[in-house]
Amino acid sequence: MREPFMHRGCPSCGATAATPEVGSIPGAEQKSLEELRPYWSGLFKEKLFFTYGRCSTCGLLYAPTFFTHPQLIDLYSAMAPNMDVVPDAALEATQRGYWSAARDGALDGDYLEIGPDVGFLVRLAAAQGDFGHFWLVEPNRLVHAQLSAAAGGKPHTIISDMDDLSPVPDNSVGLALMVHVLDHLLDPRVALEQLRAKLKPGGRLVIVTHNEASLLRSLMRKRWPPFCLQHPQLFNPRSIAALLNHAGLRTMSVARSMNYFPIEFMIRQAAYTVGINVDRVPLPKTAIGLKLGNMITIAAR
Repeated sequence: MREPFMHRGCPSCGATAATPEVGSIPGAEQKSLEELRPYWSGLFKEKLFFTYGRCSTCGLLYAPTFFTHPQLIDLYSAMAPNMDVVPDAALEATQRGYWSAARDGALDGDYLEIGPDVGFLVRLAAAQGDFGHFWLVEPNRLVHAQLSAAAGGKPHTIISDMDDLSPVPDNSVGLALMVHVLDHLLDPRVALEQLRAKLKPGGRLVIVTHNEASLLRSLMRKRWPPFCLQHPQLFNPRSIAALLNHAGLRTMSVARSMNYFPIEFMIRQAAYTVGINVDRVPLPKTAIGLKLGNMITIAAR
């Protein structure tokens, strides 16, 4: 018996009318959970994803049919990293760009990061900020030791449950960060409402997401990597501002973000888009910074 998927309204405004805009052939909604497992992670493979529709009310691009929460827990538990092809130096350069935007304001109160991984940004915040306590929400227990070390001896708490911010005191957080997390959440509005309660008055939230209105999305069409099984919704500058407003937050800025990738990775992306296999071609690994398909949003309570 096929395990049913979730059917949902817009996770931003709650409207139920959405116009189908982009989908794979066949769509993921036509497959079973077991048939979708081989497509769950990995780049440069056949595309298969749930059909995305455009909300007729707020303009959010989201999948009206998607995995249930238990199905996602099952899939993420066996997920291999997608970015192994990107060296640490390139990742750190990208993270430094995020921190440059995040530090443009007060660096006090408590620090909260949802999905910090091994702690690139935590290390910078501990060295350059004046935060009282570090609250780090990271479900991957395998990186907790590295994350703890990144805090540099500052008071910190690592929380494994992404859905439970109750240990974090209300009205305490001066700076919160979410890097490529919001596009993965089944209910992003509820998550932002919970996070808002933790921000102190004037506290800031920095969010990095993909930008479905980017030039890269237009060029790559259905082959754009964020069209995948891991993203129940994708944002553009207007739709993320609308979501933040629904959650009681004020959007301060939305801008394209700089990402660093090896030239090799970029050429393989381009070749994949036009259907050319360059797996055996030696390519340069030097990293370059480009403003392509991502954006960084800064909001405040």
